[in-house]
Amino acid sequence: MVYVCDNCGKGVQYGESHTHHKGVAGGQWKKRAQRTRKVFKPNLHKWKGMKLCTKCLRKLKGKNAAS
Repeated sequence: MVYVCDNCGKGVQYGESHTHHKGVAGGQWKKRAQRTRKVFKPNLHKWKGMKLCTKCLRKLKGKNAAS
């Protein structure tokens, strides 16, 4: 499944996740945690045959309610 908004093109983004350890006196970076790869997926919804992210969905519903 492709995680891309049909309206704005927002898709999957990659980043890093790591936990924070408390430092040791005199050697604060000796207990540094390893970074792990993480995938951030957009919050997609199916609406009238389209896949829209939450931001675009709220914009379209707001325009439809006003008219």
